[in-house]
Amino acid sequence: MPRFDNVYEYDTNLKGTGLRVGICMSRFNQDVCEGLLSACVAELKRLGVADSAVTIATVPGALEIPLVLQTMAQSSRYDALIALGAVIRGETYHFEVVSNDACRAVMEVQLVTGVPIANGILTCENDDQAIARMQPKGTDCALAAVEMANLLKALSDER
Repeated sequence: MPRFDNVYEYDTNLKGTGLRVGICMSRFNQDVCEGLLSACVAELKRLGVADSAVTIATVPGALEIPLVLQTMAQSSRYDALIALGAVIRGETYHFEVVSNDACRAVMEVQLVTGVPIANGILTCENDDQAIARMQPKGTDCALAAVEMANLLKALSDER
């Protein structure tokens, strides 16, 4: 039901059928990242994305994610991309650098290439926070990727 008379509003579309999704996952804090990946892939399947339409690339750490995402986006093979990683606070300023720069670069890749990227790079104070967030965030990323891919397709079609 429309919210406003005579105003077109795009519907939320969470149908993954026919979509191609690329995932870039950091191997640093691997147990948490594997948890993110497991939840993400399970949700993509639930949404109808075919196994054969999902590609996973792994990288050493969060700072390497944006370059791989950029390469994937430029290939024109994906309708949406997903970044998965876990940056857990340590005793140095390094946490802020990695967290800020990785997230900024992921956003930049998305805006420059026009390919939607669901950002699932966790930035947590400790391992317990990361473990608590890995499954919900992995699921959320799958939902966001499918929704954004469908919205961008709808926006490019004439209504």
